[in-house]
Amino acid sequence: MYLNPLTHTDNLPDSYYAATRHYTGEYPQLTGDVRTQICVIGGGFGGVNTALELAERGFEVVLLEGRKIGWGASGRNGGQLIRGIGHGTEQFRKHIGEQGMEAIDRMGFEAVDIVRERVAKYDIQCDLTMGYCDLANKLEHLEHFKEDKAWLDKMGYAHHTEVLTAERMHEVVGSDAYVGGLIDMGSGHVHPLNLVQGEAAAAASLGVKIFEQALVTKVVQGEPNVVHTATGKVTADTLVICGNAYVEGLDPILEGKVLPAGSYVIATEPLSDEQANRVLPQNMAVCDQKVGLDYYRLSADNRLLFGGICNYSGRDPKNIEAVLRPHLVKVFPYLADVKVDYQWGGMIGIGANRMPQIGRLKPNVYYAQAYAGHGVNATHMAAKLMAESISAESQRIEVFEKIPHITFPGGKLLRSPLLALGMLYHRLKEVI
Repeated sequence: MYLNPLTHTDNLPDSYYAATRHYTGEYPQLTGDVRTQICVIGGGFGGVNTALELAERGFEVVLLEGRKIGWGASGRNGGQLIRGIGHGTEQFRKHIGEQGMEAIDRMGFEAVDIVRERVAKYDIQCDLTMGYCDLANKLEHLEHFKEDKAWLDKMGYAHHTEVLTAERMHEVVGSDAYVGGLIDMGSGHVHPLNLVQGEAAAAASLGVKIFEQALVTKVVQGEPNVVHTATGKVTADTLVICGNAYVEGLDPILEGKVLPAGSYVIATEPLSDEQANRVLPQNMAVCDQKVGLDYYRLSADNRLLFGGICNYSGRDPKNIEAVLRPHLVKVFPYLADVKVDYQWGGMIGIGANRMPQIGRLKPNVYYAQAYAGHGVNATHMAAKLMAESISAESQRIEVFEKIPHITFPGGKLLRSPLLALGMLYHRLKEVI
């Protein structure tokens, strides 16, 4: 059943992922004063992987998580591992130029490679499966897919891609709802909670000191930085803030540039092999192109994990199944009687321009946030960029620092309603 992510603060939400997690490691609560080289705030993909990247480079790292590792979006998302960072670099041409655009585009490929390599290196049991397909709801989408395919070929993309017309869509998805698709074998899907908790275990094995139930109450940026919790404090030369949708109270600048938005998933009972093979014959993750998109995949035990209805209003549905089931049945009418075993949701972080915000507030204060629903891979890239900068290995982070990010208007109380109105406008355009 669904637990409100805004009020359920102690344990992992009751989701399919929590019920099937492999990693049950518990980390202590921070007590007393700790001195370290680097303090990372946030126990999701961004924070955990920054800590891991830094530990691999020999740094002394403390990681603070306010609840449990993977409690936020990293442990609740749809599990889709899709190439790319942000929603297109063309809009930033005047800020980063052709070279900057290409650099970010290639990082979008690299980001998936980081996940694959990490899973292999640390033998993380997270059901990593390659294979993904974008789904066209109308012919206009299919034309865009053809352009994407040509661009990927031009970029020398290392994985198989293929445009499918309507006649071949049943090779990928057992539905008549789509007029085409774009297969990408360099993207795929994963059990996200097992991934992030497996990465945390790897970080701990390299000496990272992880503290859970360590909600940050105050941050004093300086030389050094001092991070306070209710039961202790951490003094660190360098600070990394990875709060994303839960950044409120950590820094007013970052808080104003990211908006929490609700995203929701249901998981059916296990399907029979016959049903599973009909629904997704190649076991790919898929996503359609609507503004209020549907995305879905099969779990390792043949459940259909079906997500969507990104909610910008700040209010969660009272019954997630009641909202999402009609979407599922519209796509798969023959699953109308299938039982839903789990329903859950959580907050993702969204920026106004849909490009991740990665950079420095000060020379010794780093941040990464606002992945706009594509955080499984983009977080891993952000972590690598921050670690490369801290270790003076590269300054690839600078291309992201050149991208401007506006502060959402209206203050804390009006940000969500204003964005909800904007998204309603785009949804109306979609159906007119």
